[in-house]
Amino acid sequence: MMKYLIIGAGGTGGILGYQLTGGGKDVTLIARGAHLKAMQEKELTIHKLWNDEIQTLPVRAVSEEEYEEKPDVILVCVKDYSLDSVYPLIRRVSRPDTIVIPILNIYGTGGRMQEQLPDILVTDGCIYVSASIEAPGVLTQHGAICRVVFGVRHQEEYRPILKEIARDFEESGITAVLSENIQRDALQKFSYVSPIGAVGLYFNCAAGAIQREGAPREMFKAMIWEIVSLAEAMNIHFEQDLVEVNLQILSDLAPEATTSMQRDILAGKQSEIDGLIYQVVRLGHQYGVPMPQYEMVAEKLRGL
Repeated sequence: MMKYLIIGAGGTGGILGYQLTGGGKDVTLIARGAHLKAMQEKELTIHKLWNDEIQTLPVRAVSEEEYEEKPDVILVCVKDYSLDSVYPLIRRVSRPDTIVIPILNIYGTGGRMQEQLPDILVTDGCIYVSASIEAPGVLTQHGAICRVVFGVRHQEEYRPILKEIARDFEESGITAVLSENIQRDALQKFSYVSPIGAVGLYFNCAAGAIQREGAPREMFKAMIWEIVSLAEAMNIHFEQDLVEVNLQILSDLAPEATTSMQRDILAGKQSEIDGLIYQVVRLGHQYGVPMPQYEMVAEKLRGL
């Protein structure tokens, strides 16, 4: 049985840890503070908002300092601004054949991590899930979707263990996609998470306002098209209508759902706004692609 380490136990890592543990996999979550204490002393609770179901499961959770094992797979589920802080732990516990899978919102994370971790394989990855910490030891999941897409950027880096990881995910109730074009597929995920976060901030609204007809929904669609145009300039071509794909994902959310970037900014915390919004504007300038919706949102948010 493969040994999994999940760094970060919030809305992404916590859900993955819960599912993999429930699937009988060998999983350890790295957490801290009251959230860690609650999981150690009690259990991890998931509140499924779409049907109001509450499920509880004991999980293995430790602090970074307490972890002494050598995992086969490391899932990195922290925010982009915390990425630098996880490198010492990864270097300390990795073996030469350890696989690192970053599951962050920011496009291009895997490549940046590989530069910092040249001695082990870092894939790229992304996740379709909407969840957040409701209270220490309690996660709220806003929609039923839980899909992980991951893969190597260069085919010569492929290893058979990646299929084993995908199988473990599937056996644990996580939809797994082992991508043959992860740069395209990660940008496709970005075409959802970036616009929904940007629109939510611009209009100060939850998912329900974007699900129904109106200005937030129209901006959401327009921002997706801007990312599609940017992708074409980057020689990345999508086979699907991303507006339709992303509207379907949106329709599965609870109306009161918001993004982690919205929640962080409203709480006065550090956020991923640079990578999710301002970086898109910079890429538009770099590739000569007009980004009027992103420019408008960026201008308003910088003025706040």
